[in-house]
Amino acid sequence: MTQYYENYLNSYTAALGCLEVSDLSGSLLDQELGFEKLCGLSAQIQKSGHKKFLVGNGASAAFANHMALDWTKNGGVPSHSFSDSALLSALGNDLGYEDTFASPLTWYAEKDDALITISSSGSSSNVIKAIEAARAKGMAVVTLSGLKPDNKSRQMGDVNLYIPAKTYGIVECAHQVLLHVWLDKFMGIVEWDRDGFQNMRKDQFSL
Repeated sequence: MTQYYENYLNSYTAALGCLEVSDLSGSLLDQELGFEKLCGLSAQIQKSGHKKFLVGNGASAAFANHMALDWTKNGGVPSHSFSDSALLSALGNDLGYEDTFASPLTWYAEKDDALITISSSGSSSNVIKAIEAARAKGMAVVTLSGLKPDNKSRQMGDVNLYIPAKTYGIVECAHQVLLHVWLDKFMGIVEWDRDGFQNMRKDQFSL
C-alpha cells in the first residue's frame, strides 16, 4: 500500500530543509543568517516606529492576515495586510487587479517601512507591482516564493526565501512555517526546550 502521508511528510520536510535564502544580488545566504537578517530588520522597524506590510493572494492572503496580526499583537511590530474584500474588489474593479497591492502601498507606506510578499509562484502580477511600488518608496523587501527557481519575485527582495518544491500544498505549508520561524525567533519562543505550554491570553501570557 502506498504510504501517502509518509511520502507527503518526507516531501514537506525535504522542502523546508532545502530552503534557499538569497539577497538582492542573488547570492545564497546561510539559512540561520537569513533569519538573523530578518529579525534584525524587524528590530530596526520596531525601534524606528516604522511598519510592515504583508501581501499575498488566496491562501497567502490568509497567511498575510494572520502574521500581520501576530506581529502587531504579539511581536510589537505594527503590521498591516491588504486583503479586505471591499478594498480588493474596489481596486480590482476600478484600477485593475494588478494594482490591488501597489496602490495601497503608495497611499499608506513610507520610506524605510518593509514589504513582505508571500507568493507560491513568485510571479503574480500584483505581487510584482507591489515590490516595484515598495522599491519606489525606498522600502525594504522580503519575498517568500516557491515552484520555479527563476520566479521573478525571488530576484527582487533584500532577503528572499525560496522553497524548492513543485506543488502548491507543500510550498504554502512551508511558507506558513517560515513566517512563524521568523516571528517566534524574534520573540524568543522555543518549542524544543520548555516544560510549560505557551499561553497568549493577556492575563496568563507566557512565551
